[in-house]
Amino acid sequence: MSKSLKLSMAMIVAVLVAITAAVALSRPDDAPTSAGSSDGMSEPLVREDSPRLTSGKDAVFVEFLDFECEACGAAHPVIKDLREQYGDDVTFVVRYLPLHGNSMNAALAAEAAKEQGEFEAMHDKLFETQAEWSHSESSKAKVFQGYAKELGLDMQQYRADVKDPAIKKRIEQSKSDAQTVGVTGTPTFFLDGEKIQPTSVADFEARLDAAVEN
Repeated sequence: MSKSLKLSMAMIVAVLVAITAAVALSRPDDAPTSAGSSDGMSEPLVREDSPRLTSGKDAVFVEFLDFECEACGAAHPVIKDLREQYGDDVTFVVRYLPLHGNSMNAALAAEAAKEQGEFEAMHDKLFETQAEWSHSESSKAKVFQGYAKELGLDMQQYRADVKDPAIKKRIEQSKSDAQTVGVTGTPTFFLDGEKIQPTSVADFEARLDAAVEN
């Protein structure tokens, strides 16, 4: 089996795991809904300070995530590949819905890295190391501090930012926004303001292709 075929199969398995978990966490009668304007950039779905991983102009893809969520971790390589494939045309936006013990600490680490222009690096690091720190009863704030050091962040600023009430408020606002737009589990995806529930990588690609072409 070729390396590319193995990767494609792994991606399909990952996204199916992620979507299955997301649906299981959602209401039984949960159906695709619209949240915001047709361009998908209106509050409360997306706010001015919401992290952007890319800056495409043709479509907006929003993911409500929890860094400690196994389904989000499984979906991460798929979403990362989509970012690389569609990033020039699609704005990929991250919103937080912290639901586990260290989810808030992880989100704080990501936001602190964002203050130094390294959100994407911390975002990817948290998912890539998820198995090493997730589902622990003890705080992993020091682990995340270690990641910040590895990424070359100004540690004095980082430590101040993770304690900044304004940064925590942004995360809490995201959680409130999730409730407002009917998000009950992670990962949950929106494309141009419409909640979507793709079931395969091909489904993701087809929806993004259509959004970019419109």
